[in-house]
Amino acid sequence: MKVKYTAGEQIFHAFVVLVTLLLSLAVVIPLMSIVFASFSDPYEVMKHSGLYWKPIKFSLYNYQMVLQDKSILTGYMNTIFVVVVGTSLNLVMTIISAYVLSRKGPMFIKFFTVMIVFTMYFQGGTIPTYIVVDKLHLVGTRWALILPGAVNTFNLVVLRTAMASVPESLPESAMIDGAGHATILAKIMVPVTKASIAVITLYYAVAHWNSWFPAMIYLRKKSMYPLQLILRTILVQDETNAMTSGSMEAIALSSDSVKYATIVVATVPILLVYPFLQKYFVKGVMVGAVKG
Repeated sequence: MKVKYTAGEQIFHAFVVLVTLLLSLAVVIPLMSIVFASFSDPYEVMKHSGLYWKPIKFSLYNYQMVLQDKSILTGYMNTIFVVVVGTSLNLVMTIISAYVLSRKGPMFIKFFTVMIVFTMYFQGGTIPTYIVVDKLHLVGTRWALILPGAVNTFNLVVLRTAMASVPESLPESAMIDGAGHATILAKIMVPVTKASIAVITLYYAVAHWNSWFPAMIYLRKKSMYPLQLILRTILVQDETNAMTSGSMEAIALSSDSVKYATIVVATVPILLVYPFLQKYFVKGVMVGAVKG
């Protein structure tokens, strides 16, 4: 059956499409410009101004310079460790906490829920957090990037809401059959709320991948720096020439071309994760938005 829209509804739909298209172009055009610049000849990049609509004299020189820098590869390994271990710990802690808060039986659940949500709006700040991390002897270790943010309150609320929306008859019937809380969580709650779990997995992974400020505060050795902090060093402090190993030819080239290649190398891996979780994204977010 074909749905007929009024003139006002058609105008609104056209407006929404236009705004979405403009926002998409605002994201895609700068991204493609950076990609094209990273594949351009460094001499041409030095002379060019404005956006790049295609590579200028296609060249892989910029990526060769980036991949020759051992700090980039080390940063990749450090970031992968933080993303894998940190996201795994985040999921375990968040799933267990969400299950407990979603149950209606235990006492003081509402009180603990309010106190946890309170931390989402009011936090101690950077200095008190640093003192706590220092007292736990985590400063100078990779665990300082993982343990302080083991649970994100927003993600916890989203998953707790998703679990609370599961019909109570499911866990009750499982309990009658002799299932414990661990079984109910693993075989009922997790499969039913996999869309929301996929969404918070993406949130946690992207947060770890993009994080650089905690590493700048807590880490002391450059060999432990994650990729984003190394990228910041290259972009902000302009240490690109350190990757040239003293080559006069490379020093003469524009550092911008190498920066573009570094941005692409640091961004593409996390972008590849989105297509695999996209089908869960809308559903998972809406589950947490419908019920409070």
